[in-house]
Amino acid sequence: MSSLGVAVGFAIYLPQAIAQSTQQSSEVQRLLNTKQCPGCNLRGANLRNADLEEANLSGANLQGANLQNADLEKANLQGANLQQANLSDADLQNANLRNANLRNANLRSADLEDANLQGTNLNGANLQGADLEGTIRANQNR
Repeated sequence: MSSLGVAVGFAIYLPQAIAQSTQQSSEVQRLLNTKQCPGCNLRGANLRNADLEEANLSGANLQGANLQNADLEKANLQGANLQQANLSDADLQNANLRNANLRNANLRSADLEDANLQGTNLNGANLQGADLEGTIRANQNR
């Protein structure tokens, strides 16, 4: 490929990347300000230590996001993509994680007490030291 082809390809990609980054940044700000961001693209976002208690993140893309030590108590994460997200030490008490994707997520020492995990994909997730007391899981009668 000629250097002109590389330059043209880069020139086309760069504005798209900037637009996506700007959009994600505005969605992060909206989430932090309103705690409402259903369906948002927050892939790879840094939300470490964020106060997201009772936040609505249903259907949001949080793949690879850093939510370490975040307060997600009573948050709605139904159908959210949290694949490879860092949720270590996060407070997820009473959170709705129904049908969420937590594949390969880090939930080390997370508090999932009384969380709804029905239909949640936990394949490869690190649950070491996580509090799962009272969680609602698939095939569990309550």
